[in-house]
Amino acid sequence: VQLQASGGGLVQAGGSLRVSCSVSGRPYSSSYLGWFRQAPGKEREFVAGIRWGSGIRHYADSVKGRFTISRDNAKSPVYLQMDSLQPEDTAVYYCAVGTSVSNFYTRPSQYQYWGQGTQVTVSS
Repeated sequence: VQLQASGGGLVQAGGSLRVSCSVSGRPYSSSYLGWFRQAPGKEREFVAGIRWGSGIRHYADSVKGRFTISRDNAKSPVYLQMDSLQPEDTAVYYCAVGTSVSNFYTRPSQYQYWGQGTQVTVSS
């Protein structure tokens, strides 16, 4: 499985941005795709995720109601639509896939495959 994140950029506070994660290879239906972010000097944190087979979604409390994870079908990229962006959302955003992610999907250690990251900067 190879992942490619794209779509980051610079946006003003209150604006929107959509980042994409292209997935090559064939994740198992039990796989889980997560979006994480890492700001300078901070630990990598879970943002949102989706179970590959069922489509069940999870969100961090800090982005719930503002961010939406989606995909059109099993072969399409996975998108993270980010609305009402705030300066504290500034970070490098990574997508990752785990083949046997448990209920501890917020833990980076659960994921075997990582994309290269895309920078999202929100100006105040």
